[in-house]
Amino acid sequence: MENSVTQDGIASLLSLDSSSVQPQIVVQVVDLKPVGNRYTFNANDGKMKIKAMLPATLTSEIVSGKIQNLGLIRLLHYTANDIPGKSGEKYLLVTKCEAVASALDSEIKSETKASTGIMLKPKQEFVAKSASQIINEQRGNAAPAARMAMTRRVHPLVSLNPYQGSWTIKVRVTNKGVLRTYKNARGEGCVFNVELTDEEGTQIQATMFNAAAKKFYDTFQKGKVYYISRGTLKLANKQFKTVQNDYEMTLNEYSEVEEAGSEEMFIPETKFNSVPIDELGTYVNQKELVDVIGVVQSVSPTMSIRRKSDNEMIPKRDIVLADETKKTVVVSLWNDLATDLGQELLDMADKYPVIAIKSLKVGDFQGVSLSTISKSYVVVNPDIPEAAKLKSWYDSEGKETSMSAIGSGMSPSANNGSRSMYSDRVCLSHFTTNPSLGEDKPVFFSTRAYISFIKPDQAMWYRACKSCNKKVTEAMDSGYWCEGCQKKDEECSLRYIMAVKVSDSTGEAWFSAFNDEAEKMIGCTADELNVLKSEEGEGNEFQTKLKEATWSSHLFRVSVSQQEYNSEKRQRITVRGVAPVDFAAETRLLLQDISKNKKTSQ
Repeated sequence: MENSVTQDGIASLLSLDSSSVQPQIVVQVVDLKPVGNRYTFNANDGKMKIKAMLPATLTSEIVSGKIQNLGLIRLLHYTANDIPGKSGEKYLLVTKCEAVASALDSEIKSETKASTGIMLKPKQEFVAKSASQIINEQRGNAAPAARMAMTRRVHPLVSLNPYQGSWTIKVRVTNKGVLRTYKNARGEGCVFNVELTDEEGTQIQATMFNAAAKKFYDTFQKGKVYYISRGTLKLANKQFKTVQNDYEMTLNEYSEVEEAGSEEMFIPETKFNSVPIDELGTYVNQKELVDVIGVVQSVSPTMSIRRKSDNEMIPKRDIVLADETKKTVVVSLWNDLATDLGQELLDMADKYPVIAIKSLKVGDFQGVSLSTISKSYVVVNPDIPEAAKLKSWYDSEGKETSMSAIGSGMSPSANNGSRSMYSDRVCLSHFTTNPSLGEDKPVFFSTRAYISFIKPDQAMWYRACKSCNKKVTEAMDSGYWCEGCQKKDEECSLRYIMAVKVSDSTGEAWFSAFNDEAEKMIGCTADELNVLKSEEGEGNEFQTKLKEATWSSHLFRVSVSQQEYNSEKRQRITVRGVAPVDFAAETRLLLQDISKNKKTSQ
């Protein structure tokens, strides 16, 4: 019946051992509530209840109303885990389910008293099967591969946590690092890591040290599928993690790794955990990689860049992506992605394709920029709901909408919280009294201050290539040589790179400013200022121009980071955006602060 649960369903799943086939049971969702980015509930079959958790991937099903409190769901894939500190009690981690019926009038009950998920069967002697045992059983059994797959007890990566006991996973190696040596206070050692992906597209990073690294380095091959057991999990270090997972895995010399047979190979589903373009600022210069989905607005020609490490020329192509946040970002494609995929995108640029890119590095060029790396993965016009929604928006209204680059979209009227001149507002004393700001990663703030001094004898600009804006040198005969473009030009342009002292009522600080921001502060280009500087006389226009720029009030968006100079760390404050003061907006900000202070004091 549609509105009925599986009789004794919970008791049957709790009595399973690791080699049993999981039954698909129908339960009622009771006490559904959010916990972080997941949802918990009590699974009810009328006689028993057991605590259960739904992964973040099913949140959309709950928000859309498909899964409801007091509704019925069919459990398709799940894992029963022990609750730490509560002997005998278990909880279900549901990794796949489907809605059966919407909310019923009341909770399904029978005369039998509800339980908390404690095993009712007598204790059985049971030993969890390791990866090698599973493989040996497979090789020694002549049953068809399909039957073997049904009897194999494999845990999905999403179900793993540090409190579990024995588990076995089946994963594909999607990236393999190099074997590195290190030296610390405890001695020398070696380490390497692999990125593992299961059939559902969930990823985890596994790290091996010393004996384990030497044992498994040749075993793991990129693209192959393995059964792994006897590993440990811990919370991932956000500073070093390269995949989207709260946990990371460690394998030691006693861990078991067995290559799966050819019939057990699979291609993992690719999941894109896309970050909206207007939120990329928080990932600048971080080790964590991001996924992005956007509409291709433009594609540049291929250019060749000389790599500093080995002086080799490598191809590069820039594309501009936009999304529903009405922001754009430049993505640099390298090597084969620049030549092959880049040409494909150039050929279809007039159709404004949607692309999804996995594993991008976020840099600070032009404020915020993206760059592919060796393991980046690109899909053109992916068959996913996010892409269809984005394409529909762009065709209906986005094409005619005014867009701004994420790196320069810092005007006072911006509603972008992380990039607005009115978010993260601080005084200059916040920088001077916190010398360790930006020690772990660059931090962003907004401030209102006066330019109090511009040193006239500093090197205020550099000679730049007119094509790529990089520094040029004088050629042997005549003209200027650009290392980036690998060409000579008879002329170059000047671009600002200068330091200015700013002041407010709480103190003063030195800001570093680059060309676009400096032009707004000085009021002219570097070329124009250079002409004024070359004029003779004490009271020339150059000095006048600098004086006009001082004691003028601006809104600044800045990044704060730490740089090492003569073995000493120093705070560096870089201007990322400049805007004139909007006094109406400033007044609104002051009124909001006054209102907050009144509420706090009441």
